[in-house]
Amino acid sequence: MKIEHLNATFQPAKIGHPHGLQVTYLKDNSTRNIFIYHEDGKEIVDWFNALRAARFHYLQVAFPGASDADLVPKLSRNYLKEGYMEKTGPKQTEGFRKRWFTMDDRRLMYFKDPLDAFARGEVFIGSKESGYTVLHGFPPSTQGHHWPHGITIVTPDRKFLFACETESDQREWVAAFQKAVDRPMLPQEYAVEAHFKHKP
Repeated sequence: MKIEHLNATFQPAKIGHPHGLQVTYLKDNSTRNIFIYHEDGKEIVDWFNALRAARFHYLQVAFPGASDADLVPKLSRNYLKEGYMEKTGPKQTEGFRKRWFTMDDRRLMYFKDPLDAFARGEVFIGSKESGYTVLHGFPPSTQGHHWPHGITIVTPDRKFLFACETESDQREWVAAFQKAVDRPMLPQEYAVEAHFKHKP
């Protein structure tokens, strides 16, 4: 477990415990989830702070010229959005399946169950300058979805189709995706994008 890619975020609702913590890290460039809780709230907060302290030390070494004020926002991050959507496969002829989605920075991960250790799949969402677009709705003649509110993510390689149960869910997801698309990519994000393009 490399501290470079470690993140911790409180997740009481998802875990079903008031002192729940989700820890994520990259394993073979796939996100691994660990869900932990403790009966004593102070204990879980101490763990959260210990992970942040380790990240802070790592960042001080990795970015020696950066100020503390620049490093603090990088210690941990909350997810841009989480919730259920339906998705279809790459041919877009398969039926849509309900999945739990997590938007973590530029990684959109989907799971069969919110507490799964590994995602069923991950989608990299790059910037508009790199050919990524987010659209309301489905392409014409899309079938097989149970939920009516569509989203299409266009990447340089393919289109990803998602269906939301409500219009407000659709708006929130589109806003989260658009936030990623509108932000220019950092040099290290191009390496992540290249890995996604060459995934088997």
